[in-house]
Amino acid sequence: MGNIATSIDNQIEKLKSRGMILDLPLDKIKEVLLDIGYYRLGFYWNPFEIDDEHNFQEGIKFSTIIDLYYLDVDLRHLLIKSLNRIEVNYRTKIVYYVSNIHKTSPTWFVDPKVMTKDFINGFDKYYNTDFRKNNVINNHHNKHINDKYAPAWKTLEYLTFGINQKIYKNLLSTETKQRISDLYKVKDIPKFEKLMDVIVFVRNYCAHNGVIFDLRNTYGIPKLPYYTFNNNDRHCLDSCIKIIIFILSTISQNRADELKNNIDDLFNQYLNKGDEITGIITTKINYIAPK
Repeated sequence: MGNIATSIDNQIEKLKSRGMILDLPLDKIKEVLLDIGYYRLGFYWNPFEIDDEHNFQEGIKFSTIIDLYYLDVDLRHLLIKSLNRIEVNYRTKIVYYVSNIHKTSPTWFVDPKVMTKDFINGFDKYYNTDFRKNNVINNHHNKHINDKYAPAWKTLEYLTFGINQKIYKNLLSTETKQRISDLYKVKDIPKFEKLMDVIVFVRNYCAHNGVIFDLRNTYGIPKLPYYTFNNNDRHCLDSCIKIIIFILSTISQNRADELKNNIDDLFNQYLNKGDEITGIITTKINYIAPK
């Protein structure tokens, strides 16, 4: 939008001057711009811009942008439900297995016999004043005034997925890490860590309303015999989804099948929305419909 705020009428004129076909009633276009916002919609018409002046390729319709936006929204909603299931399961596995190995160290996440020194030295940036304001954590410290930390089963419950992933990575015991990774059918610990990094990455995108359709994982996803990558692309959203489905299948095959079927149904629905949306699904997302 540049550095100067503009009115809805000016936004509409700008879109029209750049070549967008405004194929919805004017009142509906205004409603959408006030609902979603010109800036956010820009992420969805960006793939159809042809130059630095933000002109659009010939034939681009406002309705196509809205279709792409709602494809993104629907896909995010499907993924976040499964990602939450994985997050809870993963945290539970870490808490259960590590806590039962170190029964006499309820705050093992800061125990130098259990965790790396680097993690322990930086832990207070997570367990800070704001974190202690959480009702459960706050109640614990009110009852146990001499405790510097609440036990693992309380603390890890309220740490983010990303921090719990760091806890796993910083465990000193390879045997413990192996025991947990085996539960997810991955024998290679470094590969398992990278797979969970992908899960955390996509989860954070979804949780913070990031644009999903052009998401690309920074590092190549490890190859395992449980899945294949379309066009050998180990970075695209479709490959990330396959990792989510695989990890979910180790928790519940029914939920994994449900997610896969729902995603197939969603993409098949939007593949009928025109060539532009089809191009996004098959090229950017890199999805190939099952035969």
